[in-house]
Amino acid sequence: MVLLHVLFEHAVGYALLALKEVEEISLLQPQVEESVLNLGKFHSIVRLVAFCPFASSQVALENANAVSEGVVHEDLRLLLETHLPSKKKKVLLGVGDPKIGAAIQEELGYNCQTGGVIAEILRGVRLHFHNLVKGLTDLSACKAQLGLGHSYSRAKVKFNVNRVDNMIIQSISLLDQLDKDINTFSMRVREWYGYHFPELVKIINDNATYCRLAQFIGNRRELNEDKLEKLEELTMDGAKAKAILDASRSSMGMDISAIDLINIESFSSRVVSLSEYRQSLHTYLRSKMSQVAPSLSALIGEAVGARLIAHAGSLTNLAKYPASTVQILGAEKALFRALKTRGNTPKYGLIFHSTFIGRAAAKNKGRISRYLANKCSIASRIDCFSEVPTSVFGEKLREQVEERLSFYETGEIPRKNLDVMKEAMVQAEEAAAEITRKLEKQEKKRLKKEKKRLAALALASSENSSSTPEECEEGDRC
Repeated sequence: MVLLHVLFEHAVGYALLALKEVEEISLLQPQVEESVLNLGKFHSIVRLVAFCPFASSQVALENANAVSEGVVHEDLRLLLETHLPSKKKKVLLGVGDPKIGAAIQEELGYNCQTGGVIAEILRGVRLHFHNLVKGLTDLSACKAQLGLGHSYSRAKVKFNVNRVDNMIIQSISLLDQLDKDINTFSMRVREWYGYHFPELVKIINDNATYCRLAQFIGNRRELNEDKLEKLEELTMDGAKAKAILDASRSSMGMDISAIDLINIESFSSRVVSLSEYRQSLHTYLRSKMSQVAPSLSALIGEAVGARLIAHAGSLTNLAKYPASTVQILGAEKALFRALKTRGNTPKYGLIFHSTFIGRAAAKNKGRISRYLANKCSIASRIDCFSEVPTSVFGEKLREQVEERLSFYETGEIPRKNLDVMKEAMVQAEEAAAEITRKLEKQEKKRLKKEKKRLAALALASSENSSSTPEECEEGDRC
């Protein structure tokens, strides 16, 4: 006669349960289905043999990881070897996960079964578990499950607030939108102010500088030698400042009213503030890219790297793409059009904005784009899956692309990838150790400040509690 035991994994520990001795396990299923919702009937079928609680949340997380990966943890091994009968052929162990069942059968020699009646029994155990184990309440079981769920997800995802690529996606999208808006608004300022001072358009090409000058000059008839120094400061060019002054004296523009100038200056100030915000946003994007994808930034630049991440949807998606996909990322319409018309497929997409392709000769642009896409794919995978991301690999990959460009032009043999990566590994370990030391130092400083703050709060609360009612009456208010 086969003895049926069931293994149940919970956030608080492992439970081993025994069922009635029957010749056919399948005969139990109707009884179990009827008794799952009734605790009394369920107790008549299932009894708790042993319960092995986890010593801490860290141990619970280790066991959860082991179960999910199909590995028999030492705690589980000890429970089964201690409480299951020694005659393994007469024991049938029911488990919920086939992967852990196969591992138990291979390592410990117990026959394991999943599905069917086992699933129904585990459903009942999950429902009545807090009643089967003494001292365990439904509330404490739910809290343990919630805590283990958070710990397990954090350990799997390795979430780090400093490495959130969604911030990069939003920043580069906003940056592109700002570029379009600033160009549109600047064109409006040029057309609006150009009626009064049309010569300024030919002298100044930069949009932000033109708006600053329109805001500063106002009525061109009031521009004189006293304002030349300020003009030089705005244009950062003495010749242009002198040309603006001379053009204002012989301008063919029409006169403008005071109310029109007020509106032009107001709108110009808005465009200037947008340009300044764009600069600060670009600085923010650079800092986020150095934290999230330092190797990709060092290889291809912050703006192009951010566009690749945004187009892929996330850094993880970009890391999963093959190099051939990275090469034409952003040129999907051209690719499908070429496939439809059976024409030539595009050689590059977003990586066309990289300086490498612009520097390559026309006959080598396709070759260097393919090579660059390969290196971008490697850099994105390093950034995505490394524990402590550094820019060392990106700098080495950039050197390889430079050497490949030189090879196309001069024929000089570049270094082998294996040699470059060995060199990068040594430097990356040193850089990672330095970053880890800095982070530990910052954490110690933070803990020290926190202790001082808590000590000050404790001291203040003790002083308040030690004050007497008479002292409170003498003072203004307690």
